[in-house]
Amino acid sequence: MAKRIACVMTNLFEDSEYTEPANAFREAGHSVETIEKESGVVVTGKQGKTEVAIDYSIDEVKAEDYDALFIPGGFSPDILRADERFVQFSKHFMDENKPVFAICHGPQLLITAKALEGRTVTGYKSIAVDLEYAGVNYKDEEVVVCHNLVTSRQPDDLPAFNRESLKQLSD
Repeated sequence: MAKRIACVMTNLFEDSEYTEPANAFREAGHSVETIEKESGVVVTGKQGKTEVAIDYSIDEVKAEDYDALFIPGGFSPDILRADERFVQFSKHFMDENKPVFAICHGPQLLITAKALEGRTVTGYKSIAVDLEYAGVNYKDEEVVVCHNLVTSRQPDDLPAFNRESLKQLSD
């Protein structure tokens, strides 16, 4: 059954960490809807290769209406976590055990949501200490699946990240 995936993002996301999973999700028949502070704006990846037109503003959506959450890495998650609306939106998915896919710096948003304590997680090496302080069991592995949560470290891990994320969507 096709799932509706919320993708929270803003400027300076890591290009491939959005494009490759979003394409894999769509190819598998799922929808990916982009959410930012404003609908209709175009956000640009930090590599400058990818521009994404935003579907909805955070004020136009309800977390309850989505089956899964996707958080691409780059600087985007750090920017979004300063906005309580994105923090609460993300927290909903963790609280409700809905699938959550966070790569690279993506777990930063979940740290701010205080939703990772006791979980086994990976992320980009520069946030490993932040994850440990958030009470996670940090693993330096290409992909870590902990219940509903799929995390990976970097663009090189995308094949494993996509594979495990798609498994979560097939349940």
